[in-house]
Amino acid sequence: MTDDTSRARPGLLANWLFIVAALVVAIVTVGGITRLTESGLSITEWKPLLGALPPLSQADWQAEFELYQRIPEYQQINGPAGMDLESFKSIYWWEWIHRQLGRLIGLALVVPLAIFAVRKVIPQGYFWRLFALAALVGLQGSFGWWMVASGLETRTDVSHFRLAIHLCTALILLGGLIWTALDLRTLALRHHRPARLQPVAIWTGIILFVQLVLGAWVAGLNAGLASDSWPLMQEQLVPEFDRSNGLFWALTNDPFLIHWMHRWWAWVAVAALVLMARKVKPLDRRASIAIHSAFGIQIILGIATVMTGVDFYLAVLHQLVGALLVAAYAWGAHVLGRAG
Repeated sequence: MTDDTSRARPGLLANWLFIVAALVVAIVTVGGITRLTESGLSITEWKPLLGALPPLSQADWQAEFELYQRIPEYQQINGPAGMDLESFKSIYWWEWIHRQLGRLIGLALVVPLAIFAVRKVIPQGYFWRLFALAALVGLQGSFGWWMVASGLETRTDVSHFRLAIHLCTALILLGGLIWTALDLRTLALRHHRPARLQPVAIWTGIILFVQLVLGAWVAGLNAGLASDSWPLMQEQLVPEFDRSNGLFWALTNDPFLIHWMHRWWAWVAVAALVLMARKVKPLDRRASIAIHSAFGIQIILGIATVMTGVDFYLAVLHQLVGALLVAAYAWGAHVLGRAG
């Protein structure tokens, strides 16, 4: 935003973005916990400002519980199961924490950005990129409410399509934060040319994105419970699935087929990441190690999650490492982009 390059502080801004990226990893992890505990529909209203305060009295808690009692999830699942106010509080808190992290990320981007702009320490050409990242946080919050709204009237859960958009937007934000922070760090070292996406990184990113979408669909449809064996499902390579509504419907809605696609497309993603990491290694061995470590741990966690019938802690770690894999990919892609 400023032409006064002598006042620019790219190193400071890079550290700021790395901190925000860590917060995004945290919210993705808490989002996984929210999904696994079926907490996402516990707060049935969207109040960007007033919603920052939790219920402060017994009457407030009762009012929130009564709102929850009006939606299908309570009426068809948790109500018949005997959910009381104390049980409701346990799911409410996870969704509340998830939303507060979203607010914190927004503040952590918008407030420093305004201060840095006023103090004219943003390097030339970077203001609008930083502004776009801040705007993406707002869009992410809107997608979050859009997702929740899908489960408030007729469904007992949220749309897995909207869940995928919500999650993937967060991961795109994470990648953008890492990439921009690395550009700024490079600028701080007096290398002025920003990195550019190279073909191998583009194709690897597309393949990884498909895997992330499939993972979100698995979460949204509880498709992880479709099988507790590996590598076979239902004692066969390709499981039986619902073909009655056509192949396209099955590819996008059937939990057995989506689970199968997620577990086998993972190997396509691994192959792409290996090829990319081999190109990264001569340029930055640390980034190559990060990519290999992230996808290796992720594969182990994925198999373990399946074979334990979606153990809570393993499933949470699977989502956490998925976010770290995106960060490692962005690092490696940036390394290639600097050299290209």
